[in-house]
Amino acid sequence: MSAARQLITKESGYQLLPFRFMRLDSNQHDNILITAETGEYFFLTEAQLNQLVYKQIDRHGDLYRNLLARHFIYEPGVHDPLPEMAAQYRSRKGFLFGGPALHIFVVTLRCNHTCQYCQVSRAPLGDARHDMSAEHAALAVERLFESPSPVLTVEFQGGEPLLAFDRIRQVIEAVRQRNETEQRNIQFVISSTLHPLNEEMLDFAEEHDVHFSTSLDGPAFLHNTNRPTPTRDSYERTLEGIRRVRERLGDDKVSALTTLTAKSLQHPEAIIDEYVAQGFNSISLRPLSPYGFAKKSALRLDYSVNDYIEFYKKALTYLIDVNAQGAYLSEGYASLLLTNMLTPFSTGYVDLRSPAGAGVGVLVYNYDGSVYPSDEARMLLEMGEDGLRLGDVSQPLNELLASSVMDLILSAGVAEALPGCADCALVPYCGADPIEHYARQGDPVGHRALSAFCQRNMNLLTHLFGLLRGSNEQSQRVLLSWISRRSLADLPSAGYRG
Repeated sequence: MSAARQLITKESGYQLLPFRFMRLDSNQHDNILITAETGEYFFLTEAQLNQLVYKQIDRHGDLYRNLLARHFIYEPGVHDPLPEMAAQYRSRKGFLFGGPALHIFVVTLRCNHTCQYCQVSRAPLGDARHDMSAEHAALAVERLFESPSPVLTVEFQGGEPLLAFDRIRQVIEAVRQRNETEQRNIQFVISSTLHPLNEEMLDFAEEHDVHFSTSLDGPAFLHNTNRPTPTRDSYERTLEGIRRVRERLGDDKVSALTTLTAKSLQHPEAIIDEYVAQGFNSISLRPLSPYGFAKKSALRLDYSVNDYIEFYKKALTYLIDVNAQGAYLSEGYASLLLTNMLTPFSTGYVDLRSPAGAGVGVLVYNYDGSVYPSDEARMLLEMGEDGLRLGDVSQPLNELLASSVMDLILSAGVAEALPGCADCALVPYCGADPIEHYARQGDPVGHRALSAFCQRNMNLLTHLFGLLRGSNEQSQRVLLSWISRRSLADLPSAGYRG
């Protein structure tokens, strides 16, 4: 018998639990990341990995205790790890139990902007043929309450949804009336440029506790280039809308996000400085979408995944410095990834779900009465693709979710079972996102080695792991502040210990 075989069969007192591992580019000796099914992780040296596999870990050392506590090994007859692991796994996958919680109402395609990266074809301002009808809106409210989720978010999109404010009013009033008996926890969000905002709309928003989400792509020169209007004052009017919402409703009632064009990648510091100057506490550095109308502008606006990663790392470094100097400004996507990495809880973010969140977690009611499993699926219409339509708003929810489209999405929506993902150490923190792969590669599974989604998430996750393990305690504390939503002054002085 070989020496290796003898080591494997030698009684050691512990057994292995399932884990995945990967070698990270790192100057540190212990550069092998191992992850458990529960999402817990640890770093090992090459020698320690061999000792783990061949069951040679010293039972009296710290390494043994860490591996035992984090569910990489267990001691038969001494303790049963399965109840603890099941509880953690259930928590991480808790989003599966609620049903669709995000319900998006596309109330119009009309818009006063001509954004080059827009994902939907815009309709002329006076063309009400692309507005949601009162009948379709009422049916969508019925579908919303067929979801068993105790927490619901109703989001209005367009076009510019405020141009169809009467339809927004109808939906919110119908939902509020129905909820007197349903007793759900419901939040209303209007995704708007804020340009058409008037006092009547603000009065209504104040009465019904409505939140606003807008787009701010950076300082004036960048925002006005990315989001032009005929009057060439998009930036100024957006800031005016933000100011009016804050004055009437409060600072927490308006948030903003940025979409990055190739020009945006040249100005990470300027974009971040703009968000600090405007008093926001969160920024979302979103790459361009591969969907819909934006696809036609890709040659002018697009950039490689590597270009985006380089920009993101530079922006993250600057963001950490800004936070260290006293401001609080978190990056939205990093906060989601860090929550997946460092807590046993799910963010519920659709793109990072496994099983996939499309349909299961979100439904989109288009202006024409069609129902889609996600906003991205709706945007495929602009590419001549209507294959991901669930059905019509007149159909009951159980019928929509039993469609062949949902079978397709879910069959490709479990990352732990996908080729290239099943053995990836980062899979506990990632998602499947079959709709992005369908859009980019024409296949909901896709070829993960060529997947922009995988490249982006692998780079960002490994970079965050590197920052958490580095010697810079200030960086660690900033990242921890983003998931705890506390300023540095409120965090303990000790750095992260992973």
